[in-house]
Amino acid sequence: MNYFLAKRVLDIIGASVGLVLFSPIFLIVAVFIKLDSKGPIFADIPSRVGAGGKVFKMYKFRSMMANAHEVLRTDPKYKHLYEQYKKSNFKVSTDQDPRITRMGKFIRKTSLDELPQFINILKGDMSIVGPRAFHGDELEQQQQRHPDTRKLVIELLRVKPGLTGPWQVSGRSSVDFPERVKLDAGYAKSRSVVNDIKIILRTIPAVLKGEGN
Repeated sequence: MNYFLAKRVLDIIGASVGLVLFSPIFLIVAVFIKLDSKGPIFADIPSRVGAGGKVFKMYKFRSMMANAHEVLRTDPKYKHLYEQYKKSNFKVSTDQDPRITRMGKFIRKTSLDELPQFINILKGDMSIVGPRAFHGDELEQQQQRHPDTRKLVIELLRVKPGLTGPWQVSGRSSVDFPERVKLDAGYAKSRSVVNDIKIILRTIPAVLKGEGN
C-alpha cells in the first residue's frame, strides 16, 4: 500500500479512537478551563503552516488568558516579554509567562492542551506523526535568522505536521530551531509507517515524564 494512503487510513482510525477514548477528559478539561478563567475553551492561536505551505487553523485547549497573542504584541505591559520571546528563539518557559493560567500550566505539562488536534487529523490538516506545525511568522523570522535552514524547511513541508514527531521525543522546547528542522526534515525524507510507530511508542514515556515543557 502507498505510504501516504496507509498513513491516512491510520490517521483516521487513530484520531477517531482518540476522540472517543479521551472524550471524558475533553469534557473535564473544558469545564475546568471555563471555571479557571474567562475566555473560550479553545485557544485563539495564529494559523499554522501545513504540508505544501498550506495554512490551517489548529485546535488546542486554551492555556492562556483570552487574546494572549494579541496582548503580547500590543500591550505595553508585555513589551519585555515579547522582546524576550523574540530573543529566545520564540520560546518562553511556562513559569516565566504571566499570560498562562493555572489550568494552562497543568494541561501544558501533561500535553492535554494538544488533544483537540485529533480534530485537525480527521480533517486532514495534520497527521498523528509528523513535523512540528510552525506559526507562519515564526517560520519566516527563523529562516531569516538561520538562512541555511531554508532547504530543510522545504523538505519538512512535504509532509503534514503531526500531533507528535521527532521534535517531541527529542525534548520539544529544549531543541532549538536549526536542530528541530533538521530532525523534521530527516523524518520527512526517510518517512515510513514503521518509523511512525516507533515515534508514537517514544512519545508515551516523553509525555508521562513531562519532557520539554
